[in-house]
Amino acid sequence: MLKTAFKFIKYDRAKSIGVVVGILISIFLIGQQIGILGFLTGLMGGIIDNSRADIGQIWVTDNITQNANQLTQLDARLVQEIRSIEGVENTFAVVAANSIVKFENGKTATVTIIGSKAPMFVGGPNPYKINKGKLHNLLLDKAIGAEFFDKKTFENDVEIGKRIEINGKEAFIQLQTKNARGFGGSFFFTTLSKARYYGNFPPNKVSAIAVQVKPGYDLTKVVKRINTTIFGVRAWEAKELKKTTIRFLTFSSNIGTSIGSLVIFAIISGFFIIGLTLYSSALDRIKDYGTLKAIGATDGYVRNLILLQSVIFALVGFSLAFLVLMGFKNGVQRSGLVINYSLLEVAGLFFITVFISVGGSFFAIKKINSVEPASVF
Repeated sequence: MLKTAFKFIKYDRAKSIGVVVGILISIFLIGQQIGILGFLTGLMGGIIDNSRADIGQIWVTDNITQNANQLTQLDARLVQEIRSIEGVENTFAVVAANSIVKFENGKTATVTIIGSKAPMFVGGPNPYKINKGKLHNLLLDKAIGAEFFDKKTFENDVEIGKRIEINGKEAFIQLQTKNARGFGGSFFFTTLSKARYYGNFPPNKVSAIAVQVKPGYDLTKVVKRINTTIFGVRAWEAKELKKTTIRFLTFSSNIGTSIGSLVIFAIISGFFIIGLTLYSSALDRIKDYGTLKAIGATDGYVRNLILLQSVIFALVGFSLAFLVLMGFKNGVQRSGLVINYSLLEVAGLFFITVFISVGGSFFAIKKINSVEPASVF
């Protein structure tokens, strides 16, 4: 049957190429949108992703926060108070202050300065995202860490030693991160004291409190103890705060709706375009299918023959689409659009490919099943 299927595919090359191209375009568009959505959601949860969540497994915010990118001020005394709760190993103050950065050419931009105490730097940057310099460079006088990909946003380089002004105060870039970014803004990392200084942040306030849990204690139980003990705050597992932030921003900004609708329309259009192409191809070869029936082929054999062709189209189309997606991924990565596909996402794209191709083939199967063998003579 496989040999026969290849013969049918080869017989009508134009329509076979059309089916493969249709699959390629549909899957590329779907994969592109999924990749961009993944990139944007990564930015949404950037304040958590760029922190030392391995140390600060729990984050404490005010009790109405649903977006980690918009933290309100908490009383700094809570840092000590939370440390006394059972199961808490240590607590770390995190300051996130909105500021204006000015470069030597006069260009200005809004940034968020994130500060936490050395040597842990629980608020960030995460060591694996450091591109140039050392983490302890942030201890230097007037030292700030900046992001490599923000040089286009700033229209200035962010090399080590670069002089800048933050809220009119002199600073120097002594650390460069790569892909340590946030949603709708740039991050500058520094120590807790310098974040307060540059961000004009009150000395008796903090933006959030990162909590390190003692070994052997359950995170969920410690979160519950903090929430029942301290009034006016809410403790989150770091990963849960990230998920809540992504969910809040995805729906409030309509990003999920817009990208989701594009994916759905790409699936629907691909399904019908490929289905009609296969239907047209079946019409062109209706005498061949009728002849197969006339010499003894059952409806099941003919149906399986068409399905096998659609599976071959799916495998070829998906392979080409995946190669194009990898080329797109590598191309845009240089400009800072970092896209990564998980195994689950790749499997989902393959399932969609099979659905589009095999599902579309039922137009042709329905037509061929109605053909009487005698009608071809």
